Amino acid sequence: MACYRMGPETHAIPMTLFRENREKVIAELRKGRTFSGRALILLQGGDNISLYDTDVDYVFRQESYFTYLFGVTEPGCYGTVDVASGATTLYMPRLPAEYAVWMGPLLTPDDFRKKYEVDAVHYADEIESKIAALNPSVLLTLAGPNTDSGLQAKPANFSGIEKFVVDSDILFPVIAECRVIKSPAEIEVLRYVARVSSDAHKQVMKQIRPGWHEYQGESVFLHHSYSVGGCRHMSYTCICGAGSNSAILHYGHAGSPNDRLIQDGDMCLFDMGANYGGYTSDITCSFPVNGKFTDDQKLVYNAVLAARDAVCASAKDGVSWVDMHLLANRVMLGELKKGGLLKGEVEDMMAAGLNAIFQPHGLGHLLGLDVHDVGGYLSHCPERPNEPGVNRLRMARKLKAGMYVTIEPGCYFIEPLLNKAFADPNMSQFLKKQEIDRFRNFGGVRIEDDVLITENGIENFTFVPRTVEEIEAWMAQS
Repeated sequence: MACYRMGPETHAIPMTLFRENREKVIAELRKGRTFSGRALILLQGGDNISLYDTDVDYVFRQESYFTYLFGVTEPGCYGTVDVASGATTLYMPRLPAEYAVWMGPLLTPDDFRKKYEVDAVHYADEIESKIAALNPSVLLTLAGPNTDSGLQAKPANFSGIEKFVVDSDILFPVIAECRVIKSPAEIEVLRYVARVSSDAHKQVMKQIRPGWHEYQGESVFLHHSYSVGGCRHMSYTCICGAGSNSAILHYGHAGSPNDRLIQDGDMCLFDMGANYGGYTSDITCSFPVNGKFTDDQKLVYNAVLAARDAVCASAKDGVSWVDMHLLANRVMLGELKKGGLLKGEVEDMMAAGLNAIFQPHGLGHLLGLDVHDVGGYLSHCPERPNEPGVNRLRMARKLKAGMYVTIEPGCYFIEPLLNKAFADPNMSQFLKKQEIDRFRNFGGVRIEDDVLITENGIENFTFVPRTVEEIEAWMAQS
């Protein structure tokens, strides 16, 4: 059986996974639709991208929808699926003979067919004539918005496509919704990459110490993910914030490249996830660099942990994701009140929007072939809420068994947001200024798990120390 695998100790992704995905999509397309003649799904894969005007390419990663249907890792390809029969054809680039000198053996179309277990393979420069020979009534191409980035999926295009009837509206909502519910084979890939990422986080926690730079912790994660797990790609740019940087939600970008010296006593917030075969993980661990929590660090950490635990105990099929976000916020504010930072009634704090001061981001998001996976705000889904905090949610749906999501409550002491709260009498009435001022340079805490939604609860794929006691015991082994 053909499969994607990086080595004997890594997970084997069978090509049947992608065939099952194709069968799922065409089954949904057939529901309530009668295509007269032959309807073909047509997708275009990604291309190599040069680094500006140089002859150096970025390391290639396949476009996610193309991965979902075909599992192809090479650039420059097209793929079609016959909606009636399921017959699948790939179109591979015709490479020059000298490719074999510089890049490795040239695959023949038959090699490609066997590698990806499809019905036929032709060269990409033959696509017009080969599709014309099938006499399709319509080509279903992919076009639609990504509600996180605002960018559009680009429909397939080739010279001569204007000779065919093309529909770019039907496919997108169907294939995006299919990606929301994970198949058993997909779940096993996600389980694997979450375990690799969990183990990599544990290595960071075991090895890190005061005097390291943030990027050194990142390097441990990258090394373990690749050398042990076969994960060449990361799901996103690693966020490795220490001290006050742990309150910068998307730290680690080019302007702040995880370069701060970590001081004894700093809290670290490391948000990192490996990618295997296109499938993502997204895990955040927060811990003191010296392995020992102070009382203030315990207070904030345990408030976030209580919020996570409340959601993990309540999330299941049929539950509103918006309600889960609000539950996490209520629990966290209640813990901060018990710790002496806040006063008043938690429901009044929520009504004033104080929850979005301490956690400005959403509770979590769908996860799969993209780290912020598709399907959050499709046309049949609830619209994005307007209230502070929940307006940052990447979906407002009810949970379904088979969804794979992150649960990632956080508590941050972000200077402009604290100043905003103190300047607003509706919020400042709940704040104990002297106590909160003590946390001005604290940073933040986030706890993020990757979980599968089931009929009766969740299955947590993240295996890292989570309680204060577990973290201290694990880090003491260093």
